[in-house]
Amino acid sequence: MDPLVSLAAATAAFVGSHFAMSHPLRAPLVATVGEKPFLGLYSLVALATFAWMVAAFRAAPPADLGGSGHAGWIVASVLTLPALVLFLGSLSKNPALPDPRAETLAARDPAGVFAVTRHPMMWSFALWAVAHIALWWSVRTLIVAGAVLFLALVGAHMQDRKKRALMGAAWDGWQARTRYWPRWSALPRAGPVLWLVALALWLLVTWAHVPAAGIPAGPWLWIG
Repeated sequence: MDPLVSLAAATAAFVGSHFAMSHPLRAPLVATVGEKPFLGLYSLVALATFAWMVAAFRAAPPADLGGSGHAGWIVASVLTLPALVLFLGSLSKNPALPDPRAETLAARDPAGVFAVTRHPMMWSFALWAVAHIALWWSVRTLIVAGAVLFLALVGAHMQDRKKRALMGAAWDGWQARTRYWPRWSALPRAGPVLWLVALALWLLVTWAHVPAAGIPAGPWLWIG
């Protein structure tokens, strides 16, 4: 099979199984096998399709597009820092995550990254995807980044529907006080500590891009 066709199939399997098992198949599967076995099955399917996608990505041509030059790298570098801010901030006090305190968390006033969007994790993935699309480096990157962008933005919308069904008025209130589309002007409200942690991690991740992918990224592209 052509490597790019294999990658497209693997990516479709990863995204499709995620949507199917997170939404239409979740309730009947949980009712049949129980919550914990379902989570195990979900993790197994996700791991298998992700491993297939990674293997297909590595087999595909690595640099078959012209690239967008320094302009693309600047865009990518700028976008990945706030992506890390959103991702790190989403890990705490997030009513969208499985948490027995979800209704209590949804009752508070949105603060930090939740003043930007109620889906900071999804938008962190979306920014990562746009950053890699902007590089215009390879078809394989466009396939994976495009899938991640679709999964993040459509997944956030579907998450609203699922959480509304699970939490009712608690999620309705949280949704009324927050935004799906980010208010980027609120990003500074994430707080200086979070920004400093994200900056340190951004420097580490972009530095690790060389041994991991063989390509310098972030400030290391220019300072070596």
